[in-house]
Amino acid sequence: MAPEATIMRAQSRPTTRPTLLAQFVRTVRQHQLFVPGHHLLVAVSGGPDSIALLSLLHRLIPSWRLTLTVVHCNFGLRGAESDGDESFVNSFCQERQLNLVIHRPSLAKRRQRLSLQAAARDARYDFMKHMAHELGADRIAVGHTADDQAETVLMWLLRGAGMTGLAGMSYARKDGIIRPLLATSRKEVLAYLDHEGLTYRRDSSNEKPVYHRNRIRKELLPVLTQLVPTAVRALQRQADLLREDEHFLEGVTGTLVKALVSRESHAVQRVDRRAFVELPVALQRRLIRSILRTYDEEGRARSFSVVESVRRVFLKEKSGARLPLKQVVVTLDQGVVRFRSGAGRDCSYPIDVEQNTRVVHMVSVPSMVSWAGTNQEIHVQRMTRGAADELGKVSSHGVALFDADLFSEPLVVRTWQAGDRFVPDGMKGKSKKVQDFFTDQKVARPGRAKVPLLVAPEGILWVVGMRQDERFAVRRGTTRCLVVSVHNRVGEKE
Repeated sequence: MAPEATIMRAQSRPTTRPTLLAQFVRTVRQHQLFVPGHHLLVAVSGGPDSIALLSLLHRLIPSWRLTLTVVHCNFGLRGAESDGDESFVNSFCQERQLNLVIHRPSLAKRRQRLSLQAAARDARYDFMKHMAHELGADRIAVGHTADDQAETVLMWLLRGAGMTGLAGMSYARKDGIIRPLLATSRKEVLAYLDHEGLTYRRDSSNEKPVYHRNRIRKELLPVLTQLVPTAVRALQRQADLLREDEHFLEGVTGTLVKALVSRESHAVQRVDRRAFVELPVALQRRLIRSILRTYDEEGRARSFSVVESVRRVFLKEKSGARLPLKQVVVTLDQGVVRFRSGAGRDCSYPIDVEQNTRVVHMVSVPSMVSWAGTNQEIHVQRMTRGAADELGKVSSHGVALFDADLFSEPLVVRTWQAGDRFVPDGMKGKSKKVQDFFTDQKVARPGRAKVPLLVAPEGILWVVGMRQDERFAVRRGTTRCLVVSVHNRVGEKE
């Protein structure tokens, strides 16, 4: 049975101005979230945070001359419980004569590329931004609190994020989304609801330990709060401080982009390599991240490993370096690094080389890549040195071991390209063209396009099933290994 709405009521409705309202107004004014006369869209799930947000904004309607439109998204993911949330929000708005828009989006298409939570979040935000445009609303208010901020900072901290991630969520986004409760703790929200005698709904999915954020909320934050009772406030304050630094550095980066980045066409941007390498490393990374954002439909930042891979292209001195990414290809030619759109969203895409179609697969670790050319599966995983040594006792052309600290990501599996070179194991450090290697191995020209190559930003790791590059081989001091194996697909002859 779906959980009922949690009901908390005070003995009598207070007549004095609640403390939280004064704090709420200070936050709005300090961060200039909205002004009197604005039309606000308010995202309301029915949970305590969004009900407190709506209640506080409702109190400001007379003095601030606000117009409120409530938006509720029912994804139907919790069956009767989801419908109960919708009914509750509808009744809450009717009692206060507030306009309500109910949206029931489908997540099927979004879930092909996103997690359930991410798909729901994006669908909700996309719809609210659409409604704000349709209704002429000035801002979109959401109910994130200081506890949400603390959870976000911890999530990014555990991912090894830089300043941008540790700055957490902003009070106001460029797309009009505002967070007026971001300086308010969940404890203060619940105290306000109790003081006002307001009811709200509990989302049972927030109790499930399968979600990473829920485990941080239920397991990690309580431990930190036992050690430091003000942990939530400390994490919120840290985010506020870092966000100010981040804002300043964004301005510096914007100036650099204008000075160093030029467009050759709508899809191609160029940067002078010499000017880039003279920058401090921190600004090099920020400049790259800023450029890569322009090739993402939603302006999202790329991971540290991707940024570092691009930075290594800049640090190379010889022309010919080429790095294919999900949405952009980065090349170095005669002292100029070019960013060219064309890879698209898919992790595999065709590249036209010598009038033949070449295929490139982006490879995450661990993962499995199906290679149609040889009808094989390529498995990629990390192992400790001990586990890799045990595997290495079985000599096989189908398994290759690499020192994972000698190269970076992203890895790709692709066909050979004109000019490809590697240092074949057994050649005593001498490089060889892949084309010449194929000739020596008596691989006929028509068959060469079928042979997969495992490639890192630093070079070719393995002509799969044939020969690996000795520069990346496991050696005496190796501690972390990348293990790659190739197998015929099930049903094929071994």
